Amino acid sequence: MTKFIIKKVSILSVFCMTLIGFAATAQEKITLQMAVDRTLANNLTIKQAQVNEVVGSVDLEQAKNNLLPSLNASSSGGYNFGRSQVGGQLLYTTSTSFNASGDAQMQVTLFQGGQLRNQIIQNRLALDVNKGQTAKVKNDLILSVVTTYLQILTNQDLVVAAKQQLELANQTLDRSDISFKVGNQTLADLSQAKAQVSTATLSLTTAQNQLDLSMLILKQYMEMNPYTPIEIERPDISKLTDIKTLYDANEVVRTALTVNPDIRLAELQQKTYQQAIKVAKGYYYPTVSLYGGLGSNYSNKIVSKTTSFTDPDYEVIGRVAGTSTNVLTLDKVSHPISGPYSAFDQIRDNFNQNIGLNIQIPIFNKFNTRTTVRKAELNLQSAQLNTQIAKNNLSKTIIQAVLDLQAADKQYQSATQTFEANKEALNVTKQRYDVGLVNSLDYNTAVTNYNKSQNDMIAAKYTVIFRSKIIDYYLGNTITL
Repeated sequence: MTKFIIKKVSILSVFCMTLIGFAATAQEKITLQMAVDRTLANNLTIKQAQVNEVVGSVDLEQAKNNLLPSLNASSSGGYNFGRSQVGGQLLYTTSTSFNASGDAQMQVTLFQGGQLRNQIIQNRLALDVNKGQTAKVKNDLILSVVTTYLQILTNQDLVVAAKQQLELANQTLDRSDISFKVGNQTLADLSQAKAQVSTATLSLTTAQNQLDLSMLILKQYMEMNPYTPIEIERPDISKLTDIKTLYDANEVVRTALTVNPDIRLAELQQKTYQQAIKVAKGYYYPTVSLYGGLGSNYSNKIVSKTTSFTDPDYEVIGRVAGTSTNVLTLDKVSHPISGPYSAFDQIRDNFNQNIGLNIQIPIFNKFNTRTTVRKAELNLQSAQLNTQIAKNNLSKTIIQAVLDLQAADKQYQSATQTFEANKEALNVTKQRYDVGLVNSLDYNTAVTNYNKSQNDMIAAKYTVIFRSKIIDYYLGNTITL
């Protein structure tokens, strides 16, 4: 019976290990490039910007189509009831009639103050603005993904360090408990060791929470299910030997002004407002258009048609006295003939055409055109100021980024030296603590200093990498790890 239970437990253990292995295998490993590619492919903010691009292309296409002629057809038909005037007479009669008419009109604009052409140019610039907005969204998201990815790596290292610190605190607690039981330490020493464990546990919880939060943010950028397990591929930071820390801020600014999407977007918007002034001034000019049309009508009140019938013979109008010779007309005689008048015949006989030239000259429109032009000029001034503000902000940001990178590099060097010193101090203190030459307070102080210096060094290491990648971003370089 015991062997059977052991066998079942062994099978269950193997099954559980298989499930654990499968779960670990099911976790997808995400590289930085994969995170960037998925963000660019799935992020809803980018898709929204791309929809705006499509709207801009539709507006541009319509502006081109406005150069084409317009063709419209209309028809009407209805019954008239009650009294109405008899045509051509001062008489009224009560009757019911059905009347129908139809026409087709075509019109093409020949001149409109250059508005049609200028509108095409403006819509093309507006489309470029939409494309620039999409590029800006993509660049901003790439930077956010890289920032979050590096934050995840930092938090992972902090979790590992927190676990090591908790393990060290537990070991210290075990030794303090043994020493307390044999009388080598006081209750205060034991309580301090327990407090150190609680502090280390809290640090681990905080670090794990920060890691989980950064993982959630990365999933949101990629539009992933927040409960989907993923694993972040850790690049070998020690192999990152190309981390540049010295930059000329002026050179970076000059390059960034030519490639930064924010600057390009501001300049495109400025050109759009310049074109808007030309469109607005077009209202000062006359509009010349060519038009033509066709039409016909029908009425059921016209039931008969009178036509002229020409007699093939000459009509006798008298005789010559004494000779009985007939006197004939000089021309052949036409006789009116009445007959049914069909709808088809009416439409054919009433068919009419028209063609002409229409000129609309603006004389006074309550200063609307002047106001429109003035507002367009003010919008241009605002766009010019926005462009200059964007350039100034970019310059300030880059100069600050260069200074931050230099400071981060110095901080990392200092943090590394501090960590090495605290590491050596902890080793010496631990050896003395094990033989009872120092008390628990001194030992816990050495542990605290070691833990803090380790966290500071980890954070400083990734700060240098991040600051350097920020400069690459402003230079338009591809950000890789």
